[in-house]
This record gives sequence, structure tokens and C-alpha cells, in this order.
Amino acid sequence: MADKQAKNDVEQKQKVNIDGNEYELDSLSDGAKSQLVNLQLVDQKINAVQQELAFLQTARNAYANALVSDLPFKSDKLPT
Repeated sequence: MADKQAKNDVEQKQKVNIDGNEYELDSLSDGAKSQLVNLQLVDQKINAVQQELAFLQTARNAYANALVSDLPFKSDKLPT
């Protein structure tokens, strides 16, 4: 029984959803497969850059807070 299930799993075609349409991966042209790989790589890079931006924004906020705490106190403003 387990062998039959494993065979069914192998026989299932990998599918990809593009703009709401489902395509069997095997049915795509080599050019379309190549563009799909390029798209996946670019998405990974965008995610990495977004994570780096979040890190840099956090660091900037920390530096700005440190700067404010190192400034001389002004009597007309409350310290933050």
C-alpha cells in the first residue's frame, strides 16, 4: 500500500501558479523555466535587501538615540 502511495506522489506533476493560472512545470518552455528561476532569485535578493534595510534602520535609530543622549541639555526642552 505504501509503495502505491509513493508511486502516486512521484507521478503527480509539479505545478506553478503564475498570475492566477496554474501550469505544470514540465509543460513550460526552457525560456519560461529560466525566467521562473530568475524571478525566484530576484525575490530572494529582494527579501535579503529588505531584511538588511530593517537592520540598518534599527541601527540608525539606535545611533540617533545615542546622539540625543550625548547632546547638552537644553533648558527649554525636556530630555528624551
